[in-house]
Parts: sequence; C-alpha cells; structure tokens
Amino acid sequence: MIDTELLTRAVDRGLITRDQAVSLRALAEERPDEGPAGRDAESLRFVSGFADIFVTIGLLLFLGTTAYFGTDRLGAAGGYGLVALLAWGLAEFFTRQRRMALPSIVLLLIFTVSTFGAATFAINAATGGSEFDTLWGNPFLLMDRRPGPVAGGSLLTLILVALHDRRFGVPITVAAGAASLVGLLGGALGAAAPGIVRTYGSLLLLTGGIGVFALAMRFDLSDPKRITRRTDIAFWLHLLAAPLIVHPILGRMADRGDARSAGLVLAIVLILAAVALVTDRRAILVSGLVYAGFAFGTLIRQAGFSGGVLPASLLALGAFILLLSAGWHPLRERVLRALPRPWAARLPHPLGA
Repeated sequence: MIDTELLTRAVDRGLITRDQAVSLRALAEERPDEGPAGRDAESLRFVSGFADIFVTIGLLLFLGTTAYFGTDRLGAAGGYGLVALLAWGLAEFFTRQRRMALPSIVLLLIFTVSTFGAATFAINAATGGSEFDTLWGNPFLLMDRRPGPVAGGSLLTLILVALHDRRFGVPITVAAGAASLVGLLGGALGAAAPGIVRTYGSLLLLTGGIGVFALAMRFDLSDPKRITRRTDIAFWLHLLAAPLIVHPILGRMADRGDARSAGLVLAIVLILAAVALVTDRRAILVSGLVYAGFAFGTLIRQAGFSGGVLPASLLALGAFILLLSAGWHPLRERVLRALPRPWAARLPHPLGA
C-alpha cells in the first residue's frame, strides 16, 4: 500500500502528476487473487504502528491534565485556549513532520473542541452570561439560552479549523469544519428566533445532517474508485452526518417501547441499510444499530419472552449484522441494478468496477 499522504506531497512538489498518483494508488491496491481491493472496502489509515498508539496515550495524558490545571488556574476560556494552542504546536511535529495518523486525528479533535470552548466561554463572559458551565454540556439548551456565544464560538472555530486544514491537511478537518458550520447556523437561528431550537431542535439537527451527508456524497462521487484523499474526507463527513440524521428520526420512536414503534424502527433501519448499500458506506447503518437493538428487545418482550431479553436482543442484532456483512456484495448489486443506470454508474464502486 502506497501512503496517500506521500503521493499527495509528491504531486504538490511536481514529482508526479495527479493522474500518475491515482494510477500508482490503484496499482498498489490490486491483489492477484481478487483484483482491485474489495469493492466495499472503506480502507483508512488510523494506525501506522504501535508508535501511533503510544504517542496518542501521551497526548491524551498531557493535554488532559493541562486542561484540568489550565481551567482551574486560568478559568475555562484561558484553560481551553491553552490546550488549543498546545494542540496546534504538537501538530507541527507529530502531524506536519512525523505524519502520524492517529495522533493527527486526536490533535485535530482536541484543537476543535478546545477552540470552541475557549471562544464560547470568552464571549459569554464578555456579554455577561450566567450558568454557562452547566449549559455547556447540553448543546440544545446552550443554543436556546445563549445562542450568541454559540454562534460566535462556532464562527471562530470554523475560521481556525480552515487555517488548520491549510497548514496540516488532516482529512477529518473538513468534518470538524462542517460541525462548526452546523453550530454556527444553530446559534444564528437561536439568536434570530428565540425558542426555535427548543421547539424544532430535532428538525434542525436532521437538516444539518442531510446537508453534511450531501457534502460527503459530493466528495464520494468525485472519487468513485476511492483511491485519493477525498475518500478519507468523505468517510469522516459520513461519520458526522450519520448521528445527526439517525437520532432525530429514531430517538423518539425507540423511547415509546411499543410493538408498533419497534416495527417502524426496524423498517427505517432497513431503509438505512439500503442507503448504506447504495453509498457503500456503513456509518449511517451503524448509527441505527443501537435503536435496532432496542426494537428487537421490545418485540421479544411483547412476544412474551420476559427472561433473557438482553441476550436475545443482542443475538438478533448480531445475526442481522453478520447476514448483511456476508451478503454485502450480492445485495449491493441488486440494489444498484434497481437504480437508473446513469445514477448507479456514478456511485462509488459501481457494478463491474
């Protein structure tokens, strides 16, 4: 396997053309026994060696304790700001020089959350807000009661994440920027129409998820063979979009606990499975599996099996996952053949690829 980042740097330095990089990546992924790498493969480089795990443990310990002491001595805004500054500085070495995958992902996530925390706490303090500490763990309540700091913090986070992407180019950065944009829009709506987040929070969350999903598909459709950096960007966007879409749809249904709602949950999970097959991305299906487990449990309980509901639910859920995994290729072929041919030809790993 040729490192994607290595190919990208080679293209940037003019050593090879972009077409040559794509051809080299495709050649590296060919396997004599099965042709191009599995058509449904979502290959991502999380760990290049145990050094990645070792460094990540050190980063979590160092930045975690820094956050603890920093917020205690400097206040929330100062503590989070210090962590964000350190995360950027550490990325200069572990991301820009060492090109370590897992530490780069962790540093980007810590930088994004810390930047948002520092900005929102600072803006809240400047505008005279109160009870912000208790609100910060509840995004809906935060947007509803203090939309200004959320919108301002999200805007600053979006700007700094964009600068981070230009500097380091970590694929997950686009998803972090999309999350910041969702927060910005939610805060702006909360400020423009007080109470809208509290009343229509689930609908706003679903709308944001659909928007992120559309962006993910744009990256996916631009790289149908999944051999460039765009496929990594699409993966993280799908991972962000999945809970934003699934939770508003299935959350309330699963809470009802009756057989009819459980049946609807399983029907929607099957629709999500069809979407996963079409896009060849499992994130949206995985987000619905917890709700499917609750639905299986409800149906088992309604059928009169009062004992062993949990293991029976897990058994049913595991069987569903294994059957879908084993039949992924033939099922996907059937789904794609049911679509209009021009659409199916544009999808990732189309028939015959």
